[in-house]
Amino acid sequence: MKIIVTGGAGFIGSAVIRFLIQNTEHTVLNLDKLTYAGNLESLKVVDQDPRYSFVKADICDFVEVKKIFDSFEPDAVMHLAAESHVDRSIDGPGEFITTNILGTYNLLDISREYFQKLSDEKKASFRFQHISTDEVYGSLGETGLFTEKTPYDPRSPYSSSKASSDHLVMAWYHTYGLPVLMTNCSNNYGSYHFPEKLIPLVILNAVDGKELPVYGKGDNVRDWLFVDDHARALCTVLEKGVPGQSYNIGGNSEKKNIEVVQTICDILDELRKKDDGTSYRDQITFVQDRPGHDKRYAIDAGKIKAELGWEPKESFETGIKKTVQWYLDNEWWWKPIRDNKYKGERLGQG
Repeated sequence: MKIIVTGGAGFIGSAVIRFLIQNTEHTVLNLDKLTYAGNLESLKVVDQDPRYSFVKADICDFVEVKKIFDSFEPDAVMHLAAESHVDRSIDGPGEFITTNILGTYNLLDISREYFQKLSDEKKASFRFQHISTDEVYGSLGETGLFTEKTPYDPRSPYSSSKASSDHLVMAWYHTYGLPVLMTNCSNNYGSYHFPEKLIPLVILNAVDGKELPVYGKGDNVRDWLFVDDHARALCTVLEKGVPGQSYNIGGNSEKKNIEVVQTICDILDELRKKDDGTSYRDQITFVQDRPGHDKRYAIDAGKIKAELGWEPKESFETGIKKTVQWYLDNEWWWKPIRDNKYKGERLGQG
C-alpha cells in the first residue's frame, strides 16, 4: 500500500513509520507540520529508505493537503497528527481545537472527495484510520474498564477535542460511506518521547539532579502501552480491521503515577548509581494537582485480541527498563530538545 501518515514526526507517528518501513513492503509519505513536538531525528533509521518520503504541511491547509493526496494517490491514511498534551491544552486550548477538530475535518473531507473518485477496486481497499485516546471516555472509579461501548465523557480541552474528532470520523462513515477505522489507546511510553510527558520527564530530571514532580498524591492510575506494541497494533488494525469499527488498544499495565516514578528511580539506581550512594527516590516531590485530573484510566483490549489477534509483547517491567536505557544511551536525541525547546518546567497550571 501507499500510506499517508499524518504527524509522522511525532512520538507515536514516528514509531508507526519505523515499523512500516522496517517490517512491511508499504510505501509511506510522512505529512507533518513540525510543531515543537515534531522531530525528524526520530526517523533517522529509515529516512534514507526509498519507500519513505516527507512533506512539511499543516493538516489545516486544505489546498496543500489536497495537492498531496492528488500527487501521492494513497491507498490509506493513518491520521496521528494532533496536539496531545493535556497540560498544554489547559494553558492554550485554541491550538487543540484548531488542529484536532478542524484539521481532522479537513482530512476527512479531502479523503471523502478523493475516495469518491477512486475505481471500485480501489474503493474496496481504501482506509482512513483515525488514532485517538482513551481519555475521551472520562474518568473511571476504582473498578471497571473502558470498552468500545463506553459512553464518551471527556474532561480536558485535549480529550474534548479528540472526542469531537472521533465523532466526526464516525459521521463521515455513516453519512458518506468513507471506510474509516478508529483506535483509542492508553498512555504510551518508549523511545523518542518528547520530554514534557511523565516518563521521559522523570528520567531526564532524575539524571539532571532535579526534583521529580508528582501531581497530587501520585495515586492517579493509568494503563501503560509500550509505543512499539502500539505501532504494531495500528498496522494490524489497518490491514485487518473492519470499516466502521473502533478498537481499544491497551498495555494490560495499570500503574499509579507514583509507582511509575518509583520504578524509574529504582532502575536508575541500578543502571546509573549516584556517586554519593543515595537513591533517585530522594528527588521525588509532590506538587499541586493538575486541574481536572482524571482519577483512573483502564482499557479492555479484548476486542482487538479476539478479532484481530493482537496483544502487547512488552510488560511494563520490560518496557520501562528498555525505555530508561534508551534515554541513557541517546543523549544526542534529547539534549537539543532540552536545550532549545523544553527544559522541564511545569506546564498546565491554568
